[in-house]
Amino acid sequence: MHRYITILVFLCFSILTSCAQNQRKNYQGEWIGHLSDKKSFNFVVTIEKLEHNLYHLNVSNATTVIDKKLESSSTENIRLNVNQQLFFDFNFSENKEVLIGFIKTGRFLYRINLRHLGNNKYTGNWNSFMVDTGLQSDDVNLYVEQNEQDAIAYLFFGDQRFRGTWTEDFKQEGNTFIFKDGNTGFNFRALLLENTIDLEMYLTNVLITKVSLTHAKDGWEYSSDSVDQSQNTDTPAQLNDGWDTANVKDYGIDKSKLLELIESIRAKKLVNTHSVLITKKNALVFEAYFDGFNVNIPHDLRSASKSISSAMIGIAIDDKIIESVNQKLYDFIPKEYQDTKDSLKSKITIKDLLTMSSGLDVNNLASENYYQDPSNPNSWLKTVMEAPMVKKPGTYADYGSANPFLLGVCLNERLNTPLETYMDQKLFAPLGITNYINQTDDSQINPYFGGGMLLTPRDLLKFGQLYLNNGQWKGKQIISSEWVKESFQKHLPLQDTRDKNEYGYLWWHDTYTVNGKAIEAIEARGAGGQFIFILPELESVVVITSGNFRNRKGNQPRDILKEFIIPAILN
Repeated sequence: MHRYITILVFLCFSILTSCAQNQRKNYQGEWIGHLSDKKSFNFVVTIEKLEHNLYHLNVSNATTVIDKKLESSSTENIRLNVNQQLFFDFNFSENKEVLIGFIKTGRFLYRINLRHLGNNKYTGNWNSFMVDTGLQSDDVNLYVEQNEQDAIAYLFFGDQRFRGTWTEDFKQEGNTFIFKDGNTGFNFRALLLENTIDLEMYLTNVLITKVSLTHAKDGWEYSSDSVDQSQNTDTPAQLNDGWDTANVKDYGIDKSKLLELIESIRAKKLVNTHSVLITKKNALVFEAYFDGFNVNIPHDLRSASKSISSAMIGIAIDDKIIESVNQKLYDFIPKEYQDTKDSLKSKITIKDLLTMSSGLDVNNLASENYYQDPSNPNSWLKTVMEAPMVKKPGTYADYGSANPFLLGVCLNERLNTPLETYMDQKLFAPLGITNYINQTDDSQINPYFGGGMLLTPRDLLKFGQLYLNNGQWKGKQIISSEWVKESFQKHLPLQDTRDKNEYGYLWWHDTYTVNGKAIEAIEARGAGGQFIFILPELESVVVITSGNFRNRKGNQPRDILKEFIIPAILN
């Protein structure tokens, strides 16, 4: 009898335990795991021409990820489509030694060169997380928000050099979270187990790596392998990138002030400074990287790339694709949005968009936060075009990304080639810029002119030098000098900024007084501390990139310029 009671008790206990394990658990909170290979997101891409329009595509990291034969959708270019999620668009160089083009996934257009290996094979590196040597940290973090009705998860990587993920298309199927990163386009599946979360990471539908996450009761603490970086005032490395280099002493620049700057950054007195570069008389004389950044890593520019958008409008005018800055916005806007035209909106010109003086409600119903809000059911363009007018066009400047966004729409409407290809052929290729990322708008097709490109600091410096040299690079006129002059004029003050800065064609103006001397600067500015400073009187360009996105130190580069760099040059 006792034997049967014991068995019955055991069976009841087993059933209750099993039921408890299968009950849905609340996964609210922070979860952490570790990558087995920090180079999981660094790929080698090989494309081999087979016959007719057929190509062999291979994408690999430590193992083969994709190995497929695909037919190009174009007979002139190589256009390959993997599962409607990963796209390749390449052209042969004139000598057939390089395939030049873009890898498109998520919102990112990665500019890539594939070198000829012989036997119709071309290969190159694709660093999908931007970092060339692999992630510094193997930390993978998942933050889960969950209540009785629904849940959502946000993914973070410990390497803070990576721009970060953007959760999209989130859904829960039983004990599994499924979502994607809107930036890189990678797909994720998080299997909710009793005490762990198994996170799987996919390129299209192919598993790249898998991480087991445990609950972090005390929160996250990012850990990274330290990077041995030498910052000094030695002559910058002479690379095959178009820059001539020289030593600061050749131009009488005060070495001690620059050493003081380096020490202040190392000591974290100047936080999250990622790079500082200086030119003098067309030579690169100072270059320093921090926090694991290096010469090969494209940096998130945020709104500093608005000035690149301005350059593309100038080039399009030079090419007579756009007639002039006096053309009306509604000469370009697609037909389906023409019904938004009213007596004031009909007067908006290209110039008004360039000078932030469209009169649209850019601080509210045409603000970037509003038209990019994922809960907004309308397209970005529909949201902006339906926003009310608050000022007469051309009379009052309020800073707002909707203005350059509309410039990108206008230019794209007039082109017979993809906008990213036009930008590459007309601006980046002539500057020798081949390692960059273009971010698209909500179409996930067209580059977003409101900001968000990623360029290396050396290449960003080239763009600044181009403007200091009145549109010339290495003796070649890339942008007309007339456009540069017009862009640098002080058209209107920005009324919604603290300093009421004078503003050009998507270029800022500022003045720095050092030792009683006023130094004029024309600047590209981006959130978090991304700056190009063009200093005509000093024959210098300065680039500073930073990571001060949420600490109110986004203007720290202006302090660096005033306290260290200008005094060093004026020495």
